[in-house]
Amino acid sequence: MPKIVDHSERKSNIAEATWRVIIRQGIKGATVRNIAAEAGVSLGALRHYFSTQHELLEFAMNLVKERVTARIVDIMQSELPPREQIMKVLLELLPTDDSSMAEMEVWFAFTFHLKTGGQRATELNDAIYPLIVQIIDYLDQHALFKQGLDKDDEAERLYALIDGLALHAMLEPDRMNKQRVIRVLNIHLESILV
Repeated sequence: MPKIVDHSERKSNIAEATWRVIIRQGIKGATVRNIAAEAGVSLGALRHYFSTQHELLEFAMNLVKERVTARIVDIMQSELPPREQIMKVLLELLPTDDSSMAEMEVWFAFTFHLKTGGQRATELNDAIYPLIVQIIDYLDQHALFKQGLDKDDEAERLYALIDGLALHAMLEPDRMNKQRVIRVLNIHLESILV
């Protein structure tokens, strides 16, 4: 009886192997040969799913985005109070454990790879800024956003804070650990919430 292959799962496994290669060897080490070896598949099998390296890298990058988005949707559909929902959503955008650290390392590697490869800005859209704008609107709709503050300016400020925290948590994880990230986020949220 022939083995039934779940093609979606196989593609995800190859993408996860791509992440591991990138974390160990950087984006330059993410060759089709290295990824196939890490995934435990032949080059032919890998090419069956991804005809080009760019297609594979794009899929792997989008898989990071899809997984983070799914976790955020779960949080927003929960019965948590709005403040707690927002804090949990913001923490999903930051490397606060081994899994999210790996996702962030891969995300930054992809972003810089695409940027240095001359990709258009639309291909670099990480969806974080639009999410931040939605968060500010959500806070305003729930009467939690301080009156008199400019929503556009506060969205930019929160976006810059998230990017800065992500970068520092990656570069200095001992100094910018999860507890410190939460403290900094709480201080910032207190400055914009009623």
